[in-house]
Amino acid sequence: MKTILCFGDSNTWGYIPGTGQRHPLKKRWPGVAGNILGTDFHFIEEGLNGRTTVMEDPTRPGRNGLPYFGPCLTSHAPLDLVVLMLGTNDCKHRFNLSAFDISEGMAMLVGLAKASSSGPGGKPPLVLVVSPATIGLLSDKVDLFAGAEEKAQGLARHFAAVAQAHACGFFDASKVCQTSPVDGIHLDEAGQQALGRALAEKIRAMLG
Repeated sequence: MKTILCFGDSNTWGYIPGTGQRHPLKKRWPGVAGNILGTDFHFIEEGLNGRTTVMEDPTRPGRNGLPYFGPCLTSHAPLDLVVLMLGTNDCKHRFNLSAFDISEGMAMLVGLAKASSSGPGGKPPLVLVVSPATIGLLSDKVDLFAGAEEKAQGLARHFAAVAQAHACGFFDASKVCQTSPVDGIHLDEAGQQALGRALAEKIRAMLG
């Protein structure tokens, strides 16, 4: 059995645009991918609303992905693959980060995974970097995400460079899904389904 850790934010957790409720297990992208790939693939969901790559959010303690990531890898070992999909929350106005800055945070997470012994036989797991779906037209979070649309459009290019530098897989979610027009940030059911199908194909290719 292949074990895949899905480390992300609200779009891995399954946040429903508009209501804040959660998509059912089988309708979140890891569940969709798992259903396609079958029982030989075990998906572990580690999604948290508001999670960043490495930034401390003064209004939401515990959202910095870096301090938790190392223990998370150890807790779920052995892992065949780690899927990292973060960056949307790093685009918040309060952090004042460029797309390149955000990619540096992603690089720190990738480096931690690649230096770990959390893969089979005490080796590092494979890593798949996923650039999140591009932020769309914002509704009630205009001030919180001021300027985020432009930053988000640059994430794919910089995340691809990080993946190449660390010999990781890369996937651009915006190629297959869009954020919901309800809030411009989260994936609706159709978006979760599309992402799950695409990542199932990518994961199968990486793990064989």
